[in-house]
Amino acid sequence: MALRLTTVVSSVGHSGKPRFRFRIRSVAATVRNMAFSATSKVIDSHLHVWASPQEAGRFPYSLGQEPTLPGNAEFLLQCMEEAGVDGALIVQPINHKFDHSYVTSVLNKYPTKFVGCCLANPADDGSGLRQFEDLVLKDGYRAVRFNPYLWPPGEKMTNKVGKEIFQRAGELNVPVGFMCMKGLDLHISEIEQLCTEFPSTVVLLDHLGFCKPPINDEEGLVFSQLLNLSRFPQVHVKFSALFRVSRAQFPYLDLSPLFSQVVSHFGANRVMWGSDFPFVVAECGYKGAKEAVHLIASEISLPLSDLEWIMGRTATQLFQNQLTPVNS
Repeated sequence: MALRLTTVVSSVGHSGKPRFRFRIRSVAATVRNMAFSATSKVIDSHLHVWASPQEAGRFPYSLGQEPTLPGNAEFLLQCMEEAGVDGALIVQPINHKFDHSYVTSVLNKYPTKFVGCCLANPADDGSGLRQFEDLVLKDGYRAVRFNPYLWPPGEKMTNKVGKEIFQRAGELNVPVGFMCMKGLDLHISEIEQLCTEFPSTVVLLDHLGFCKPPINDEEGLVFSQLLNLSRFPQVHVKFSALFRVSRAQFPYLDLSPLFSQVVSHFGANRVMWGSDFPFVVAECGYKGAKEAVHLIASEISLPLSDLEWIMGRTATQLFQNQLTPVNS
């Protein structure tokens, strides 16, 4: 560690103050990382896998959804090993849409490594609810994703099938994740209505609700709406896909104030880190996705106990009896 510090000091004259500060943070984050890794498991709460081109014969892609990036399970496992990540929640990708056979095969092959989040099918003929129940009760999926952009035009997630799946998810102890890619403000009223009507259903908000650091009053209001969801005890927030919500480059330090406020409002036991593999690989690398959270945590002097919850304990608590237990 002394050698690392010497390198930092000697680099000041060449790279200036910003780099000097960043390298100092890097050392602090490394120390925190060492302390953290000695006591806790790391669980990635948000990633995707899909078949390789060689596997596509057995696990076909949805029409028009052929992936442009490698995202097969073997590549993921390699990235996880390099980054020191112990387990993950696999979210069914749009590339296979409602055909869950590939993700199911991965869950079956690595039953203690991964938990599955299926994709809700909002078909209004009742088949969506039946498929959801089968995926949970027969295939062992432990979460379900609501993608509002898959609902029929003019329909909301609070329609008949949406309420049926949301309510059934609560009965089955299956969290519901919301992907609000086009803006939390477009869907906040639906989420609030579902939380109010079905308080026993756990909710996961993907990617900070897609809230970026506010640059005007309107964006500030939307972020306030996100924070206000903390009044519902069942709502959890994924601090995930940082490259999607940051306005800066790695390590996305402009997210520090948002991160601090989210933890303050929800509590660390309702916040989870997620990488958004494989998309993150081309951005900062899978290992970088994990490192960024440690750097941001160092920036805001987040207690190590809070970081442990965010990096694994929260997810393990939600999906207990399946993921590797975290030391108490």
